[in-house]
Amino acid sequence: MKSESSRSERVSVEARGETEKSHELARLSAAQIAELPKHDAVVVQPIGSVEQHGPHLPVITDAYIAGSLVLGSLRLLGDDGPPVWVLPTLNYGRSIEHVGFVGTVTLSTDTLLSVCRDVGRSVAAMGFRRLLFVNGHGGNVALLDVVARDIRSETGLLVFRIMPSHFGLPEDVHCPDAEFGAHADFVETSVMLALDASMVHLESAQPGGQSAERLFGKGRAQAPIPTAWLTRDLSHNGVIGDPREASAAVGKRVVEAWQRQLVTCYREIARFEFGGEQ
Repeated sequence: MKSESSRSERVSVEARGETEKSHELARLSAAQIAELPKHDAVVVQPIGSVEQHGPHLPVITDAYIAGSLVLGSLRLLGDDGPPVWVLPTLNYGRSIEHVGFVGTVTLSTDTLLSVCRDVGRSVAAMGFRRLLFVNGHGGNVALLDVVARDIRSETGLLVFRIMPSHFGLPEDVHCPDAEFGAHADFVETSVMLALDASMVHLESAQPGGQSAERLFGKGRAQAPIPTAWLTRDLSHNGVIGDPREASAAVGKRVVEAWQRQLVTCYREIARFEFGGEQ
């Protein structure tokens, strides 16, 4: 019975993997891409960062979460879902707030703007009409909002930007550091435990950055007078939050909720047109 159960689990994992691969644009040949129906197709560009995440999380956390959420969401599309094509994850982001902490590899603002513009140009040149950036790093948000409009203006693409953490949490999830958690915190650590616990060193988890509450406010980054902050302004250990109570069970509920939300977004984006377009 045990071997039969293991075999079923292995087959299930293999099937999930094949579903994900079938949506990866880079696995197709140029000839295959040329034949794809493109009018309602959504091209997804996951993007994150390589930066310190305290003493307990890997530096690839943001990029890993973005890519994993996108690939996992593809299994929920169903046969009636829109055509969704995923580009390889852009691992590097704009992480200048974490400079000075070991493990951070950041692109400059100008470099990342150029990279994203080039991605947009390339997607448009292939004949697609819709580009979605799924972002896992808070430091990329303002830049992506700017470059999305640049790409729209230059190429005519419909461009969208989503950060899954902005979807919020399931109602049954209690977040103990909700007032100040923002980086390597309870939620992010729980999500990583659910996605790949082998990369998480929970025994090394430490709280940090409690003073961020007065900066972020209850709505996270909704302070009435925003200020440019660096992580070292808020935390000595690179953590902004309290990850010590994180759990894979909580992370699993969050991941599943965010993936369902992503599928809803794919469907809405595939149908979206501006009022003046035919």
